[in-house]
Amino acid sequence: MYIFGGSASKVLAKKIATHSKDKLGDVEVTVFANGEMRVWVKTKNVGHSAIIVQSLSIPVNGHIVEFCLLADALYRLGVHEITAVVPWLGYSKQDKVFRKGESLSIKVIANLMQTTPLSRLLTFDLHNLAILGFFDIPVVNLSARPLFVKHFKPTLSPKTIVVAPDAGAIKNSTEFAGELDVPVAYIDKHRDRTTGAVTVHGISRPVDGTDIIILDDMIVTGATLMETAKYLKHRGAGSIAVAATHYLSVPGVAASLEKSDIDAIVITDTIALPDEDRTEKFQVLSVAPVLAGELG
Repeated sequence: MYIFGGSASKVLAKKIATHSKDKLGDVEVTVFANGEMRVWVKTKNVGHSAIIVQSLSIPVNGHIVEFCLLADALYRLGVHEITAVVPWLGYSKQDKVFRKGESLSIKVIANLMQTTPLSRLLTFDLHNLAILGFFDIPVVNLSARPLFVKHFKPTLSPKTIVVAPDAGAIKNSTEFAGELDVPVAYIDKHRDRTTGAVTVHGISRPVDGTDIIILDDMIVTGATLMETAKYLKHRGAGSIAVAATHYLSVPGVAASLEKSDIDAIVITDTIALPDEDRTEKFQVLSVAPVLAGELG
């Protein structure tokens, strides 16, 4: 089977191919002077089945269009079993309608991605499991948590605890703490709906002298994580490590994280980390072995 990496995930596609022993397909993407994109699958005799690997990362809309064009190009070559590997599903935070007149954005993107028939979709740590119902095809929602457990277990001390940064992270953080066999604490956080400012009001247990791991599904602006780390340090916490599946590479965020109270940031390669964002605080774990195992 051939694996085709889109512009957002070429390195990850190559890693998956190495683990799965599948062949890496050759695709050429060009952009016309007016901004339109053209996709050409150069591989001959692709066969009946193929895999597309493309995260919907920045530039999000361009990567969505490229995914759709690549899927159509393969379909026109006679590939009628297309597995979509979309490690980061862009627009997945827009999973609700809050005001009259808004679109249900992720549902629109799901329909757009399925313009060309897909067999199934593989992704990681969806923000809301309700998104599974927005697709007409089977969606496999994989977890990066086993990678984080394997990474942190050798580094644990008797003082290590897991902290859930907000209410939405409680279930995942509690299970993560159980897998590490360490205690868990819960943050009471408030976000101003008008300004977006984050304030921390309390925590469920003392953290003085502890080493902390904060588990989250994604880092967008990092505001919650940085405010949480500041709060924890002021209450006597020792080292603070953040584990997040998706780092969205929003401009300026890496510099802010570098100056923050966070000591280490462990992410995965669901989204390629730009060279300009690489600092000593970042460590990247690859999801390629997990995907290769699932693709079988």
